[in-house]
Amino acid sequence: MSSEYFDKKNRYSWKSLLKNSFSGHQNWPQARRMATLQSQYDVIIIGGGGHGLATAYYLAKEHNVGKIAVLEKGYLGGGNTARNTTLVRSNYLWEDAANLFEHSLKLWEGLSADLNFNTFFSQRGVFNLGHNLQDMRDIERRVNANTLLGIDAYVLNAQEVQDKIPILDCSKRSRYPILGASWQPRGGIAHHDAVARGFARAASHLGVDLIENCEVIGMDIAEGRIQGLETTHGYVKANQVGVVAAGHTSVLANMAGLRFPIESHPLQAFVSESMQKVLDTVVMSNAVHGYLSQSDKGELVIGAGIDSHLGYGQRGSPHLIEHTAAAIKELFPQFSRVRMNRQWGGIVDTTPDASPIISKTPIKGLYFNCGWGTGGFKATPGSGHVFAHTIAHDEPHPLNRAFTLERFSTGRLIDEHGAAGVAH
Repeated sequence: MSSEYFDKKNRYSWKSLLKNSFSGHQNWPQARRMATLQSQYDVIIIGGGGHGLATAYYLAKEHNVGKIAVLEKGYLGGGNTARNTTLVRSNYLWEDAANLFEHSLKLWEGLSADLNFNTFFSQRGVFNLGHNLQDMRDIERRVNANTLLGIDAYVLNAQEVQDKIPILDCSKRSRYPILGASWQPRGGIAHHDAVARGFARAASHLGVDLIENCEVIGMDIAEGRIQGLETTHGYVKANQVGVVAAGHTSVLANMAGLRFPIESHPLQAFVSESMQKVLDTVVMSNAVHGYLSQSDKGELVIGAGIDSHLGYGQRGSPHLIEHTAAAIKELFPQFSRVRMNRQWGGIVDTTPDASPIISKTPIKGLYFNCGWGTGGFKATPGSGHVFAHTIAHDEPHPLNRAFTLERFSTGRLIDEHGAAGVAH
């Protein structure tokens, strides 16, 4: 797949880098168009984070749906896309979830070339540690399930883990001895801002209007169908509306008179000072309750579980930071003197089965993509791809057919609490 929609002037390459170096890099074209809200669109996406931008990009690229706009109440990529730990993996337990995340992982592998934008996707592998016999039984079950689906996954014993991560404390004297781990070599990390900017630039070049500081404050619904939206920029007509608002899903659903089985929780993370490269993979531990990687700048990027209370505040509780830091020290005692640079929180919407909702609604032309919990970033391209298909065809893509709203009434849940990892 190539980025043929970029002309010679706008395409990033080593030739354009060399050419612009002669002018001191003063003449680069704008990365994207500055758009204003029009009176009518064929499709409007509410939410200008990674998932919303990816949805608009794939709608414009693969589906002939007419005029498209993305409405973002803040700035593009300023919500959960900018507030996560950027992990990418696909080693989920159940077939529906594993296939969806694997679809996303395959898109990640060609995304920089597709967008003509470096997303800094680094396949450095992901380890899920096991600290007791039940952990190892769960790991073996999940690895076997992944293997049957053709997803790369391995069970390692403690010595094999130690060989691959020399600085990890695998000794028997540790409080939570490590018995082994699952390992997905194709997992890794990417750069959150680059992903948002890459999708925004590509969508803009395909004609999508990206409208920032435009909050949706009401929905116009008549005769069972979406007619338009009330926004802080005025009223706009729309034939179809896709909602990808992460932690604020329930707010948008309430405007449509819908109730979703989701809860919004703060989720926080923090990073350390920059230091020499010492960790070249991603390490997660459900039992000790923490996970970390090291960024290309040398910072330790650390995350843990959601705050138990509900709320829309983009900050977390101090005791959770302390708990997470203690967990990381159990795994890596040598990090005990590392100073933390900054901390932030996002808002995640969680479902009862720890799996997302990518679905039509009882209102014609209105679609929701939500409930990703802590797994949203890794699914960014796949989520956008299947959601775009769902909107364009008014039918779910085969990969998100199981992730409907109706599963909470039929009982066909996709319980991924174990594979969802540390956080929820």
